Amino acid sequence: MAEVIDEHIDGLLKATSRSFHLTLTTLPNSVRDQVGLLYLLARLADTIADSKTEDAEALIEALDGYQKNLVGDAPLDLTNIAVIQDDVDEKRLLENLDSVVAAYRNMASQDAVLMQRCLDVIISGQRLDLVRFGALGSELTCLENDSELDDYAYRVAGSVGEFWTAITLQNELSGDIADTATFDSLGIRFGKALQMTNILRDIPADLALGRCYIPSERLAEIGLSYEDLRNPESITAFRPLYDSYLDLTCHHYEAAISYIRMIPRKYRSLRMACMLPVVIGLETLALLRTGNVLDAYERIKVDRGRIKKIAISCSISTRFKPMENRILNNAVNRARNDS
Repeated sequence: MAEVIDEHIDGLLKATSRSFHLTLTTLPNSVRDQVGLLYLLARLADTIADSKTEDAEALIEALDGYQKNLVGDAPLDLTNIAVIQDDVDEKRLLENLDSVVAAYRNMASQDAVLMQRCLDVIISGQRLDLVRFGALGSELTCLENDSELDDYAYRVAGSVGEFWTAITLQNELSGDIADTATFDSLGIRFGKALQMTNILRDIPADLALGRCYIPSERLAEIGLSYEDLRNPESITAFRPLYDSYLDLTCHHYEAAISYIRMIPRKYRSLRMACMLPVVIGLETLALLRTGNVLDAYERIKVDRGRIKKIAISCSISTRFKPMENRILNNAVNRARNDS
């Protein structure tokens, strides 16, 4: 496949992907461009959906126009969306829509089909968010039940795990995975694990935007409403339910570890690219076990120094199975809060 991510596109990736760029650089060449470009295309949709405006209908119209632009040559002008961006990198990404879409159209047709399939699901999730919650800053609204939460996690992230699996089977792992159905199922849960981590970490930020992803039915079971989550002192009453979601997310990460272990050891760079976000995600869960996630001033995240150490240890461990198993098992135990 001809190289489609040139210096310009790579600059957009570095500016907008931040932590994901570290994972991207470890991917084998056979899938790096496809995964990187999918990230940019999904980030474009996400930037449109999260634009600060009270006009949800305008954002839905822009998302629909973007989707049509991807599948055809329908003209699309996002100038009105770009000018309202506070983040200069996201503004620049919107201004460079044409170059990103042009790179996508230079993809091999079999790869473009997989990318389009994934993007359709992602955009459906973002569109549903706008229908359900309205534009950012609207009156606070909550998901109703766990089914809605799981569906959302699939649309915006499980689908990416599904794509990651399909693109690597097509271009890197051909014939080396016997049970592709199980591999695909585990890949979906891998994506859900990452999205659930974001949801459980970002509760105050989402509330400030008028969105509560903790289902109202589950909150009612413990005598709370989504308004109570604005108060850091509600953490004691919220903690049992919150921990149950951390447990669910940890189970998804365990599925992701099973996914990694299905990849033959000769594919070191691919195993590394999968292992890194899993270990960082599990370390984030461990921090969330003890921190007060409802306190908007208590920023809970793995610091950059620790991420660098994780990256080094993961890279070395792909050569040594016992070390790799020890790192993954220890990360799970910390996330579970096991002694």
